[in-house]
Amino acid sequence: VETRLALGFSGREAMQPLVRSALRAAMIPVVNGMMTVGLVQLPGMMTGQILAGSSPLLAIRYQIVVVFMQAAATALASLFFVRLIASRYLTPAHQLRRYLL
Repeated sequence: VETRLALGFSGREAMQPLVRSALRAAMIPVVNGMMTVGLVQLPGMMTGQILAGSSPLLAIRYQIVVVFMQAAATALASLFFVRLIASRYLTPAHQLRRYLL
């Protein structure tokens, strides 16, 4: 980050590789969970709908929506948190706050 700041990048541009890797790491558990839904595990909502007599295709559609909502919520919360923390490490003059390191 220091090198990128010294080369004239803005604070946001300098932090971009770290933010990207943090977001990628935050999404790993969600993506791994998405890979097993329906194959290895049957989620509770989907099972309940099928046992109640609903169409399996409708239950699958609802479950896909729930899984995508979970992924979107994780992505948005991670992005918000990482941006919030990254902004605390830079001064308004785009310099690192060394006392936080």
